[in-house]
Amino acid sequence: MKIAVSTDERTHLVDVMLEELKKRGHEVVYFGPGEGEDPVDWPDITREAVEQVAQAEADEAIVMCWTGTGCTIVANKIPGIRAALCHDAETAKGARIWNHANVLALSLRATPEPILSEILDRWFDTPFSDDDWNLRQMERVREIEQGG
Repeated sequence: MKIAVSTDERTHLVDVMLEELKKRGHEVVYFGPGEGEDPVDWPDITREAVEQVAQAEADEAIVMCWTGTGCTIVANKIPGIRAALCHDAETAKGARIWNHANVLALSLRATPEPILSEILDRWFDTPFSDDDWNLRQMERVREIEQGG
Protein backbone atom coordinates (compact mmCIF):
# COMPACT_ATOMS: atom_id res chain seq x y z
CA MET A 1 0.00 0.00 0.00
CA LYS A 2 1.22 3.51 -0.77
CA ILE A 3 1.07 5.72 2.34
CA ALA A 4 1.59 9.49 2.37
CA VAL A 5 3.08 10.57 5.71
CA SER A 6 3.30 14.13 6.96
CA THR A 7 4.64 15.86 10.03
CA ASP A 8 5.48 19.43 10.84
CA GLU A 9 8.33 18.40 13.14
CA ARG A 10 10.83 15.56 12.83
CA THR A 11 10.86 13.59 16.09
CA HIS A 12 11.98 10.14 17.14
CA LEU A 13 8.36 8.94 16.83
CA VAL A 14 8.35 9.96 13.16
CA ASP A 15 11.49 7.93 12.52
CA VAL A 16 10.05 4.92 14.35
CA MET A 17 6.83 5.13 12.34
CA LEU A 18 8.57 5.48 8.98
CA GLU A 19 10.67 2.41 9.77
CA GLU A 20 7.62 0.48 10.98
CA LEU A 21 5.70 1.24 7.79
CA LYS A 22 8.60 0.08 5.64
CA LYS A 23 8.93 -3.13 7.71
CA ARG A 24 5.24 -3.77 7.04
CA GLY A 25 5.92 -3.53 3.31
CA HIS A 26 4.30 -0.17 2.60
CA GLU A 27 5.61 2.33 0.10
CA VAL A 28 6.04 5.61 1.99
CA VAL A 29 5.91 9.11 0.52
CA TYR A 30 7.17 11.50 3.20
CA PHE A 31 6.17 15.15 3.56
CA GLY A 32 7.98 17.07 6.27
CA PRO A 33 11.35 18.21 7.51
CA GLY A 34 14.40 15.97 7.46
CA GLU A 35 16.46 15.16 10.52
CA GLY A 36 17.81 18.32 12.11
CA GLU A 37 15.73 20.62 9.89
CA ASP A 38 13.45 23.32 11.25
CA PRO A 39 9.74 22.59 11.69
CA VAL A 40 7.38 23.45 8.83
CA ASP A 41 3.82 24.81 8.82
CA TRP A 42 1.45 22.01 9.80
CA PRO A 43 -1.52 23.19 7.69
CA ASP A 44 0.54 23.16 4.50
CA ILE A 45 2.38 19.89 5.05
CA THR A 46 -0.82 18.10 6.11
CA ARG A 47 -2.60 19.30 3.01
CA GLU A 48 0.21 18.04 0.77
CA ALA A 49 -0.08 14.55 2.19
CA VAL A 50 -3.86 14.21 2.22
CA GLU A 51 -4.20 15.57 -1.29
CA GLN A 52 -2.21 12.52 -2.35
CA VAL A 53 -5.13 10.42 -1.07
CA ALA A 54 -7.82 12.74 -2.47
CA GLN A 55 -6.19 12.57 -5.90
CA ALA A 56 -5.69 8.76 -5.69
CA GLU A 57 -1.89 9.13 -5.77
CA ALA A 58 -1.66 7.38 -2.39
CA ASP A 59 -3.94 4.78 -0.83
CA GLU A 60 -4.00 6.36 2.61
CA ALA A 61 -2.19 8.93 4.72
CA ILE A 62 -0.84 9.29 8.22
CA VAL A 63 -0.60 12.87 9.43
CA MET A 64 1.04 14.13 12.60
CA CYS A 65 1.46 17.32 14.56
CA TRP A 66 2.15 18.06 18.23
CA THR A 67 -1.40 17.38 19.49
CA GLY A 68 -2.78 15.72 16.38
CA THR A 69 -5.80 18.01 16.38
CA GLY A 70 -4.49 20.58 13.91
CA CYS A 71 -3.56 18.05 11.25
CA THR A 72 -6.91 16.30 11.75
CA ILE A 73 -8.80 19.56 11.23
CA VAL A 74 -6.87 20.40 8.07
CA ALA A 75 -7.18 16.88 6.66
CA ASN A 76 -10.95 16.88 7.09
CA LYS A 77 -11.24 20.10 5.07
CA ILE A 78 -10.23 18.19 1.92
CA PRO A 79 -13.18 16.57 0.10
CA GLY A 80 -13.08 12.79 0.27
CA ILE A 81 -10.87 12.68 3.34
CA ARG A 82 -12.06 11.07 6.54
CA ALA A 83 -9.29 11.65 9.09
CA ALA A 84 -9.42 10.18 12.58
CA LEU A 85 -7.24 11.23 15.50
CA CYS A 86 -6.37 7.98 17.27
CA HIS A 87 -4.72 7.68 20.66
CA ASP A 88 -5.27 3.92 20.99
CA ALA A 89 -5.85 0.78 18.97
CA GLU A 90 -9.57 0.51 19.71
CA THR A 91 -10.22 4.01 18.37
CA ALA A 92 -8.26 3.15 15.22
CA LYS A 93 -10.33 0.00 14.78
CA GLY A 94 -13.60 1.90 15.21
CA ALA A 95 -12.49 4.64 12.82
CA ARG A 96 -11.91 2.02 10.14
CA ILE A 97 -15.09 0.03 10.74
CA TRP A 98 -17.68 2.74 11.24
CA ASN A 99 -16.10 5.85 9.72
CA HIS A 100 -14.19 4.34 6.79
CA ALA A 101 -11.30 6.59 7.83
CA ASN A 102 -8.65 6.90 5.11
CA VAL A 103 -6.30 9.17 7.08
CA LEU A 104 -4.81 8.32 10.46
CA ALA A 105 -3.90 11.34 12.59
CA LEU A 106 -1.47 11.03 15.49
CA SER A 107 -0.11 13.24 18.25
CA LEU A 108 3.67 13.60 18.28
CA ARG A 109 3.42 14.47 21.98
CA ALA A 110 1.03 11.81 23.27
CA THR A 111 1.72 8.67 21.22
CA PRO A 112 4.09 6.23 22.94
CA GLU A 113 6.00 3.84 20.66
CA PRO A 114 4.30 0.64 21.90
CA ILE A 115 0.88 2.24 21.41
CA LEU A 116 1.90 3.39 17.92
CA SER A 117 2.53 -0.22 16.95
CA GLU A 118 -0.85 -1.29 18.34
CA ILE A 119 -2.61 1.55 16.50
CA LEU A 120 -0.94 0.60 13.22
CA ASP A 121 -1.87 -3.07 13.74
CA ARG A 122 -5.56 -2.25 14.16
CA TRP A 123 -5.53 0.39 11.41
CA PHE A 124 -4.13 -1.92 8.76
CA ASP A 125 -5.89 -5.10 9.96
CA THR A 126 -9.40 -3.67 10.15
CA PRO A 127 -11.56 -3.54 7.02
CA PHE A 128 -14.33 -1.01 6.43
CA SER A 129 -17.76 -2.27 7.44
CA ASP A 130 -19.98 -3.02 4.44
CA ASP A 131 -23.32 -3.67 6.13
CA ASP A 132 -26.33 -1.70 4.86
CA TRP A 133 -26.58 0.54 7.92
CA ASN A 134 -22.94 1.59 7.81
CA LEU A 135 -22.95 2.12 4.04
CA ARG A 136 -25.97 4.41 4.51
CA GLN A 137 -23.98 6.40 7.09
CA MET A 138 -21.05 6.81 4.71
CA GLU A 139 -23.40 7.95 1.93
CA ARG A 140 -24.84 10.55 4.30
CA VAL A 141 -21.31 11.77 5.11
CA ARG A 142 -20.65 12.21 1.38
CA GLU A 143 -23.90 14.14 0.97
CA ILE A 144 -23.01 16.46 3.84
CA GLU A 145 -19.55 16.97 2.38
CA GLN A 146 -21.17 18.08 -0.88
CA GLY A 147 -23.37 20.61 0.93
CA GLY A 148 -26.47 18.45 1.29
